[in-house]
Amino acid sequence: MTLQDVARAAGVSLATASRSLHDAARAPREELRARVRRAAVELGYTSHGPAQALAKSTTPVVGLLVHDIADPYFSALAIGAMRVAHESGLLILVGNTFRDPALELTYLSRLKAQRARGVLLLASGFAERAYQTALHDVLTSFEALGGRVACVSPHGFEADAVLPDHRAGGRLAAEHLVALGHERIGIVTGPANLLTSRERLQGVRERLRALGHPLPAPRVERADFTRDGGRRATRELMARCPDLTAIFALNDMMAVGVLNALRDDLHLSVPGDVSVVGFDDIPLTEDLQPSLTTVHLPLEEIGAQGMRLLLGDRPGTTRTVRIPARLVERASSGPAVSSRRRRPPRSA
Repeated sequence: MTLQDVARAAGVSLATASRSLHDAARAPREELRARVRRAAVELGYTSHGPAQALAKSTTPVVGLLVHDIADPYFSALAIGAMRVAHESGLLILVGNTFRDPALELTYLSRLKAQRARGVLLLASGFAERAYQTALHDVLTSFEALGGRVACVSPHGFEADAVLPDHRAGGRLAAEHLVALGHERIGIVTGPANLLTSRERLQGVRERLRALGHPLPAPRVERADFTRDGGRRATRELMARCPDLTAIFALNDMMAVGVLNALRDDLHLSVPGDVSVVGFDDIPLTEDLQPSLTTVHLPLEEIGAQGMRLLLGDRPGTTRTVRIPARLVERASSGPAVSSRRRRPPRSA
């Protein structure tokens, strides 16, 4: 008789069953504990003390998983998390997943094998059902062995989480551009399988619709969440919709590519011909020409909050810290200009 059998009989996850029987400090609410204990008695399950102690031992290692450490967004998150971890004397291992769900799962399996004390997922989760199932399985077994899990942004797994308000950020950008008189707004966004990308796009769609400016599909262009992705997407978007007066890029690195495409490829001025808004407020946004209007998230503090959740005392239920977004208005956005009055876009 195994712990998995007890969990199945009690109708709970393997991690919940393990905490109910072996980890008083992290045990779930009494109702669940009683259900698990009852199932254990009925099935005749008995844990082996020495084996349990060995299984619960962990090393002073914490894993940080990011999509791209070269991206200033992930660098800022990691810096905040690492400062908190270093204060606790922990060794940090950074895994760069290159936005590959399979590689993320591989890193998690290796951290579990190394008995890491915890793992902080700093990148957006993926929407694929197979990934969600595999993620649940590996993290559940990781927790059952004594590991801790926390995440930043949605992942579809029940864990302590820091959740920036991505949808509200999208709404703020929509309100800002409409207030400036923009009606023909284009969106440059990341891959559809990223949950963060979905939330940001949903926010801007909802607010534009509510303000009487629904967003048609041709005005949305997807690409990699990178500078080159933003540049390619802008060229495609402007070729299809040359009358756009504003572009909202759903992260700042894409926004850098938008600025490059408008200025260097299409020879349009910002914001004279087209306004540009980004998302995240990474450190370089103030130094761009023009400086970038963007949705601000306190990135280092978000990373620090995630690490505090991972390392701090843990109640029986998962915790969620919600981070508000705010708009920072800079030089890249201005009043809408009629497409009839501006210079037509030219290819380089």
